Amino acid sequence: MWEEFKKFALKGNVLDLAVGVVIGGAFGKIVTSLVNDIIMPIFGLLFGGVDFSTLTYPAGAGEEGLKYGAFIQSVVDFFIIAFSIFLFIRLINRFKRKKEVVEEQKEEIKSDAKEELLTEIRDLLKAQAKADER
Repeated sequence: MWEEFKKFALKGNVLDLAVGVVIGGAFGKIVTSLVNDIIMPIFGLLFGGVDFSTLTYPAGAGEEGLKYGAFIQSVVDFFIIAFSIFLFIRLINRFKRKKEVVEEQKEEIKSDAKEELLTEIRDLLKAQAKADER
């Protein structure tokens, strides 16, 4: 069982996933800081200094109440994080497409050279066949 577990844990996909989780956690901290320290203060200034996280609705005597402001803050955080990840993935895909185009161009050049060489060989064989007929 131990050997089977080692094979599973050391597979490339599992290691890639682990690296992705660690990087994703770090990226999440960056985005959270971006939201809390930069975007929300600007958003608050635009809307009259409202801090969503402190908004509550009293639920009864002595209770904290419903913290709907924290929910609004979480929704805003989610959309900003989702948009940030979208932009990041879009940037990565753009670089991949450029790399693929360059590789395709290199492949076309190689294909053209091969076709040219094969055409020359064909022409030489035809010329040799004509010379043999004479």
